[in-house]
Amino acid sequence: MLAVRGKIVDGIRDVIFIAICNFPSINRHPIYMNFTDIQNADTANANDAPSKKKPYYPINEGMRSYLKKHGREVILPVTYDDLSRITFSIPIKDKNGKDTYWEEALYDMREWEFIRDGLIQIYAILKTEGNLNYISHWDVARIEYCAFGNSNPFRIKIKNNRNGNYDHFYVKLADASRIYGLELEHILSPNRLTYFTYFSTLVEEHIPGIPGDLFVKQYLNEPLTNKIRFAKEFVKFNERCFLRLLGDMRSYNFVVDITPDIEDVQYRIRAIDFDQQSYEGRKNLYLPQFFKENNAYVDMVLKHLDKESINQYRTEERTLMAFRVADSRYRLMYLFNIMCRDQISTPEKIEQLKQQLKEYFSNPKFLKCRSMGDIVKLNLKQTLVKNLREIQEAKIKIKPGE
Repeated sequence: MLAVRGKIVDGIRDVIFIAICNFPSINRHPIYMNFTDIQNADTANANDAPSKKKPYYPINEGMRSYLKKHGREVILPVTYDDLSRITFSIPIKDKNGKDTYWEEALYDMREWEFIRDGLIQIYAILKTEGNLNYISHWDVARIEYCAFGNSNPFRIKIKNNRNGNYDHFYVKLADASRIYGLELEHILSPNRLTYFTYFSTLVEEHIPGIPGDLFVKQYLNEPLTNKIRFAKEFVKFNERCFLRLLGDMRSYNFVVDITPDIEDVQYRIRAIDFDQQSYEGRKNLYLPQFFKENNAYVDMVLKHLDKESINQYRTEERTLMAFRVADSRYRLMYLFNIMCRDQISTPEKIEQLKQQLKEYFSNPKFLKCRSMGDIVKLNLKQTLVKNLREIQEAKIKIKPGE
């Protein structure tokens, strides 16, 4: 039990706070990493490519229990294996005739009715908690398959027959790395995610927004783009990814959400690909600022924000994340108890990452980590400890009834 100012913390014993702060050898001072500390790969002439193909890691029994407890494991009428029985496919081109890496999947008519009805039911699970009163409104307009990347997803296009409106969702293999990534995004980021698993099948909602690579080409340099606000958001996104070790955030793996505000607009960058959650061994691959695909974003930050502003926004993001940790402490502890015992990377990559983080933070405790889960947990501990302490002390100062 943690004693603060001679008093025993009683009703506000934050279990995750106690676990995080009870490490006297950890540096208590804020650790700042400026954008100038690590050059973008394009200017440093460095290799910024992650592994070509990440292996599939199955969901273990502990994670399955976690998913059931939190309502993520549901019975699905159609699985990934069902969708994989494609008869033939047609490449999909964009409006300029360029290959999109997606193909329209076509099925034998004996399979189609079963797949169509099942996908409509899955959409009902995603949108109406399984209420089937509206299934007559919906139809499957198209099933698309992507052989590019790790997850080989199916993208399902759902049409509302009453008004012609479209929506999408995704069906993928339930890789354990991706599940940890989705959960950490749901708990630690400002975004909430809806997804379900069923044995080896993963169903994800569509995350709306402008793809980051398209935003660079069509929006970033437009006169109406508030470059200072966007630079602020990229700093915060960069910080979120590094704190929870989400890798490979190249511009086509995140989207930009634009929200009109009182006097201008606000921006939010949202990750859409979680395959590279704490898998790689190189520290730089967990920093969006490092990828050459994000060079335009980094240039904008350096042009419009000074060092003090960058540090301010990074501190803001850490504070917000600390509040999320305190609010979801029991769920986060449950998740880390499973993740720290799970094997979601290779021993060589685990060794490489803990060595690099040990050198970067001058913290030898990283050398004691035995899994990627251990590394993520320690990374959060040492970077959020000051913020969590301040939250705890603020709670103590507030007397009951105030």
